Amino acid sequence: MDVTFVNPGVDYMVRATIGFQTEGEADFWTEPLYHFYPQIDKAYATGLSFSERKAYIERTLRAVYTELEDTINQKVVLYSRHWDACRNHITAALTDAFDIDCSQLFNDLQCNVSMNPIEPRFLEERHFDVFYLNSEKGAIGESIHEIIHFVWFYVWNRLFGDCYGEYERPTLKWIFSEMVVESVMRDERLSSINPYFPREHGGCVYPFFFDMMIDGKPILDTLDAMYRCMRIEDFMRAGYAYCKKHETEIRSHIQKAERNGIG
Repeated sequence: MDVTFVNPGVDYMVRATIGFQTEGEADFWTEPLYHFYPQIDKAYATGLSFSERKAYIERTLRAVYTELEDTINQKVVLYSRHWDACRNHITAALTDAFDIDCSQLFNDLQCNVSMNPIEPRFLEERHFDVFYLNSEKGAIGESIHEIIHFVWFYVWNRLFGDCYGEYERPTLKWIFSEMVVESVMRDERLSSINPYFPREHGGCVYPFFFDMMIDGKPILDTLDAMYRCMRIEDFMRAGYAYCKKHETEIRSHIQKAERNGIG
């Protein structure tokens, strides 16, 4: 398992960032852009048509990039060095978690060090994004989160034989995969190198999962108890069945949080 950290260039960053600024997108996904880039006037931007807003955001981000390019390139070097120091621990922990030899998997992952405050992953293309403002420790913490998804869906796909297109937001398979990251991250080899773990430090899953209650109990606790007592494939089956049973409640909670911009 290996990751190459790169500066993907301003064109990629602009496309990736604007991808979360589409018409009708929830505040949870759109607001970080305005928080981290006060150069973008939200009141002005939201009064524009989508095509005009897209052009305005692009112009502004390109101007900001000229000031940040050297910093981003420095972060590429910093993140790469820290990854090299942590790589073996991560590989060993995920090998145990997924009952598969991860040293033979995903030796060609690419991490784009990006201006985009949202950090998407692209399973089939084998790359993911990390926000440039992360420290080197934070970047590795975020990278572990994304790498868990790559391994999770590799094992999942072999088990269920479904389509990779079914693993994207807002499908239930995507929701389930996002929740289980916390349980996998509890391994001391991972939690000890992730500054966002535990929840009190920010958490390593979307915050709207923290207060999601099902049957009077936090859903993360329910899933964690299942994860701890099952083999990974059995957990995938049982955990997904549980989420499917409570899908309406799960989606209702997420939609409310997204509308309110709770992050």
